[in-house]
Amino acid sequence: MKCCALTYRDSGSLSEYVRTYVFVRFSSPCSHRETYSPELNSDNAAVRIWAETTQQEKGDSLTEGYVSELLDFTRVSVTQNNLQEVKEIWAQWDDEAKRLFYCHYGYLPYLLDVKIDERLFRASFNIGILLTVDRIYSKAANGPAFSKRLMNITGMSEQWVTARIKQKGDCRCIPWRHLRDLILAHPDMKKRVDVFALSIYGLVIFPKALGHIDEAVSDLFDRLSKGTTPMPAILAETFRSLNACRRAGEGRFIGCAQLLLSWFHSHFWKVEKVSYRVFSENYSLLKELAATPRRDDITEENWMAILQNLQEEDVEWRAPWMVPDEILYRCGDFDWVPLLGVWGVVGYAPLLVLRQYRSRQFTPPTYGLAQCEFVFTGNNYKRRVREISNA
Repeated sequence: MKCCALTYRDSGSLSEYVRTYVFVRFSSPCSHRETYSPELNSDNAAVRIWAETTQQEKGDSLTEGYVSELLDFTRVSVTQNNLQEVKEIWAQWDDEAKRLFYCHYGYLPYLLDVKIDERLFRASFNIGILLTVDRIYSKAANGPAFSKRLMNITGMSEQWVTARIKQKGDCRCIPWRHLRDLILAHPDMKKRVDVFALSIYGLVIFPKALGHIDEAVSDLFDRLSKGTTPMPAILAETFRSLNACRRAGEGRFIGCAQLLLSWFHSHFWKVEKVSYRVFSENYSLLKELAATPRRDDITEENWMAILQNLQEEDVEWRAPWMVPDEILYRCGDFDWVPLLGVWGVVGYAPLLVLRQYRSRQFTPPTYGLAQCEFVFTGNNYKRRVREISNA
C-alpha cells in the first residue's frame, strides 16, 4: 500500500469543509496511514480483496446473536441558538473588517444564513461522508487551562476571563453575552474578529450548551492557527450525536445542522452541474446554498415519503464540487478510521461510502468499530486518545 500525507487546502477556512480537498503524496517508513484511490483500478482490487478478506476473518463489530434494540422512529430536536445578535454584528461590520475575517476564517459567516428545515432534518434522520485529513485535532492531555486559552483569544486579563467562566451542567463555558459585549467594544479589530469566529464555532458548529461557548470548543479553536483542520472533529461530533439520538429514540442534535443539511442538498437533490466557478478563488458553496430559495411548506411525513422513494437518478453520488484523489481508510492497527471529536471519539469506516466517488462499493471490515466510541471522561480515556493520535 502507498502511504501519503493528506493536506487540507486552507485548513483555517471551515466553509471549505464542504467544498474540496487536495493531497500531497510522500513516502515515509513511519507512516501508519493507508489510503485508497477510488479511480485507480489496481488499487481498487487490492483494497477490495484486503477488505473482504479481513471482514471474513474477523467478522462484524456486533457480537453473534446481537439483536438490535433501536426504535423504528427517532424524534430528533434541532434546537438552535438564537443567532440574531450574531447576524446583526456581522451586518454592522464594514468591508475592511469582513475582509480581515475572510482572510483568517474563510466564509464562516454564511453558516448564519443557512436556513434549518427541521422537518427535512428529522425525516432524513429516520430514513456517509468521505474522510480526508491534514493535521487532525486531538484533545491535549496537558494543554493550556481554559482561562489561558480565553486570554490568548480575547486579549483580556486573567481577572476578566476568570470572572466570566461559568459551570454549565458537566462542563465549563463562557456565556455568549460576554463575548458579544467584547466584540462590540474591543479596541483591537483582529481580536474582535477572533472572538466573533470563536462564537460561531461555539454557537453554530458545536452548540452544546445553548447561549454558551464550551471549554472544549476553545481548545479546538485555539489550534486552528497552527494548521489543525476542524473537519474530523465536526464529523466525529455529528456521528456521536446522531448515534446517541438513535439509541435513545430521541434527543437533541448537538452538531452543525447547517453543514449537515448543506451536505444533504449537495448529494440528494437534482441540481444542474456546477460550472467552473467552483474552482474560482472567491466561490463559496455555503454562500450559494444560503442564497438558494427552498420550499418550507413540506411536512415531515411528506419528506419521509419523498426520501423513501428516491430513485438512482435523484441522487448525486459525487457532488460536483468534489475533487478527490485518495481516501484515508485505515490507521495504525485499526482497520478503519477513529475520529477524534471535542467531547469524544467514534469509529468510522470510509470504505462504507465509496459510492460518493461513484466507485464500486464493497464490504469493508468493521470489527471493533462499535466498541471504539467513548467520551472524554474517566481515567482511561487519555491513554486511548494517545493510541489513536499515534495511529
